[in-house]
Amino acid sequence: MTDLHWQKSTYSETASSCVYLATPSAGTILLRESDEPETMLITGPLQLAALISTLHTPHRSPRA
Repeated sequence: MTDLHWQKSTYSETASSCVYLATPSAGTILLRESDEPETMLITGPLQLAALISTLHTPHRSPRA
């Protein structure tokens, strides 16, 4: 893989495990964590937006 420009997520704390993103080509996003930089998740912008939206949505407790 070519040299990638990795950008730290703005949601990552300064001294904690950090998430990094890179875009090797249009429509492709790579994600990695600082603890395991050789392990990468490949996704697309729509899928990443859906994940972030889901994580930001307050979850309701199931009705009893």
